[in-house]
Amino acid sequence: MKPSLRWFLVTSLLIVSPPVPAESIPSSLKPSVIVSTDTEPIAPGPFEPTWASLANYEAPEWFRDAKFGIWAHWGPQCQPERGDWYARHMYGPGHWQYDDHREQYGHPSTHGFKDVIHAWKAENWNPDELVALYKKAGARYFFAMANHHDNLDLWDSRHHEWDSVAVGPKQDLIAGWEKAARDQGLRFGVSVHASHAWLWYEPAQSADPDGEFAGVPYDGKLTKADGEGTWWEGLDPQQLYAQDHVPSENFADLSSIHNRWHWNNGASQPDLAYCQSFYDRTVDLINRSHPDLVYFDDTALPLWPVSDAGLKIAAHLYNQNPQAVMQGKILAEDQRQCMVWDIERGQSARIEPLPWQSGTCIGQWHYDRGVYERGDYKSAATVIRTLIDVVSKNGNLLLSVPIRGDGTIDDKERAIVEAIGDWMEVHGEAIYDTRPWHVCGEGPQLDTTAPLEGPGFNEGKSKPFTADDLRYTTKGAGGETIYAFVMGKPAGPVRLTAFATAKPPRRVTSVEQLGHGPVEWSQATDAVTVTPRVDAAAPDDLPLVFRIATTP
Repeated sequence: MKPSLRWFLVTSLLIVSPPVPAESIPSSLKPSVIVSTDTEPIAPGPFEPTWASLANYEAPEWFRDAKFGIWAHWGPQCQPERGDWYARHMYGPGHWQYDDHREQYGHPSTHGFKDVIHAWKAENWNPDELVALYKKAGARYFFAMANHHDNLDLWDSRHHEWDSVAVGPKQDLIAGWEKAARDQGLRFGVSVHASHAWLWYEPAQSADPDGEFAGVPYDGKLTKADGEGTWWEGLDPQQLYAQDHVPSENFADLSSIHNRWHWNNGASQPDLAYCQSFYDRTVDLINRSHPDLVYFDDTALPLWPVSDAGLKIAAHLYNQNPQAVMQGKILAEDQRQCMVWDIERGQSARIEPLPWQSGTCIGQWHYDRGVYERGDYKSAATVIRTLIDVVSKNGNLLLSVPIRGDGTIDDKERAIVEAIGDWMEVHGEAIYDTRPWHVCGEGPQLDTTAPLEGPGFNEGKSKPFTADDLRYTTKGAGGETIYAFVMGKPAGPVRLTAFATAKPPRRVTSVEQLGHGPVEWSQATDAVTVTPRVDAAAPDDLPLVFRIATTP
């Protein structure tokens, strides 16, 4: 099979297959692994490490106003340019990433993921230039990945010897990203994914079942003593791979982790040393980078319900920074009081009562050369429509722009980011500092919103947006300014029937089309009708926006 076709088939499956079960993990469960706060104390303040205490949290107004963030989901798995979950799949014979790893690096018994880290140098990374580009595109906050399931810390970690200062780029990447974000006046966030390395790396304990390397163990069982005379001499691979444990049943099956993401269904249970290390590392990260946002790639909280580590990290974050935002996935209703709900690659079907976030990517989470070669990135218009839909429902959009191993984005990605910025420059006032109206919108797309699967994964499964689909936001102390988004190029006058059901009724006093000025309009009991100014040469799929001034 040709590599390009193989990439297409595999990435298609990754995009539509939910990686975790749909159910939340109850807050009522009792963790058995209790971590110590002696080395990394919890900051003093009103929050205690309990769900009941965290329920006093309220998302800050700055986050509700910001609406749009950009994410550098960047780490050593971007170096091979072969997409997501590379450091797990490269240990799976029969998987295309295993085959590519052998071609590019060697057999995983001698060239494991530690050696991919060694090859990663980030030699062309310029955080100042990238973050300035993202600010120009309209981002109000910026996220950097602090570690992934591959368990490499991307800062000068006090508690983990495998970090980006000791190996790979030999740089404190989080410090570089933070400085660039602060210099641009953006809120700074970090995403933390490493809690699942215990399970995620288990295939590294396996071996080929047949062939010339049959039975030869992969490098997941190596110890510090095995490093004598190698480039990693003095480092302990067990700190990276976290495999000094009896693995879960059927651990070599790459898909087995999907049913064990909640530490159930026969999952090997993390021990105290592992949970303690995760707690200490994460608190150290917070203390060093003072983030405004922390994203956990976990259901509820990291290591829940095995350990109380996540509860203690949350209390520390909120006490240290009362204006901080913490994000988690697949949250029970009571847990949505404690943090901001993140929906991965998907959107809610309604106006949510509490602020939330949709996290998505224009390609694969980790850079994939095949996506570039096929031209499979999301278009700027798709991103803009997603942003509008999310904001109309009381959410924010966090957009990942994949970065190559060398620290750069490609020309197609840059064009998409710049096109988003061009639209936001004209229409951003209808996005920033707004709140939902009495309805999020109208039109046929609303009736086809696909249900969420696992952490989200419903994007692209609903009816496509057309000019018949409208979305609304509002601004002003009394909601006197209403923005109406037309999600495609209209062929004639646009009827806004949501005005007929507004309570209290709104009387329109003027209508302008952003970027064009006043337009013709009329108001009747059943609708407001607006005649847009449409440039025949304008792209068909870029939304247009009306600013509607009203009075009760």
